[in-house]
Amino acid sequence: MGGNGQLVYARDLAKRFGAFEAVRGIDLEVRPGEAFGFLGPNGAGKSSTMRMIGCVSPRSGGDLRVLGLDPDRDGPRIRARLGVVPQLDNLDLELTVRQNLHIYGRYFGMTRAEVRERAVELLDFAQLTDRAEDEVEPLSGGMKRRLTIARSLINEPDLLLLDEPTTGLDPQARHLLWDRLFRLKQSGVTLIVTTHYMDEAEQLCDRLVVMDNGRIAAEGSPAELIARHSTREVLELRFPPGEQDGVEATVADLADRVEVLPDRLLLYTADGESALATAHTRGVRPLSSLVRRSTLEDVFLHLTGRTLVD
Repeated sequence: MGGNGQLVYARDLAKRFGAFEAVRGIDLEVRPGEAFGFLGPNGAGKSSTMRMIGCVSPRSGGDLRVLGLDPDRDGPRIRARLGVVPQLDNLDLELTVRQNLHIYGRYFGMTRAEVRERAVELLDFAQLTDRAEDEVEPLSGGMKRRLTIARSLINEPDLLLLDEPTTGLDPQARHLLWDRLFRLKQSGVTLIVTTHYMDEAEQLCDRLVVMDNGRIAAEGSPAELIARHSTREVLELRFPPGEQDGVEATVADLADRVEVLPDRLLLYTADGESALATAHTRGVRPLSSLVRRSTLEDVFLHLTGRTLVD
């Protein structure tokens, strides 16, 4: 394996489209059995990186090994061992749920008996057994997404690539999907996930990189990143638009740092309740206040000066 048994190994990996640099020289390693994430806003370079790892887009520069092989030379061999879940479900809507799995399995040269047996397991895994003979078209977004994931697992891949897996799903469907992905990871499948949702990254990823403008801004576990780049707590003070600027000077000494957003102030501190009490004694009267734990959203804001979902 390239680089000591890593499933993915990249050094100075770059992707250019004409003069535009989508990925500007990143280093990363994905280890067997982990869930690895790319967290960043749309346009950060996450999908371009995933397409290079998935061997559907050639790199413009740098070194890349996937499953110990070079995508430029061994694309078909690598793709045969990958599962890929694209941002948009590309299911065959006229076919039934089961037929979608059968046809896909045949692409991989599996026998009919193998495909049949595997489809039964995967329908159970995706919680679609009772919909197996239904056409795909009328299924909910969450069911379609679970079917797309089930289909990507038909060849028992070593590595599963998921690009923005829960975009467009309602909260209940997202949580069900996270549960399925967690079970996959427990069964030994290595996951690579791109997302612009900090809660998804915190739920799913053992380790992640924060991407911004084609570069990696930070790397670590969710807990490490929060410990390194934020405080334990955040005090949010909401104001009518425009009023928060005048308050910043009054509360600046109550926090390690203060972020000014259009409708609120964020005070980064070890003890939010204490900071709030002191702010009140100084006559600060926000519309509302909230003390919460730091999240990866705070890490991103600290590193880039922007929020994840602009």
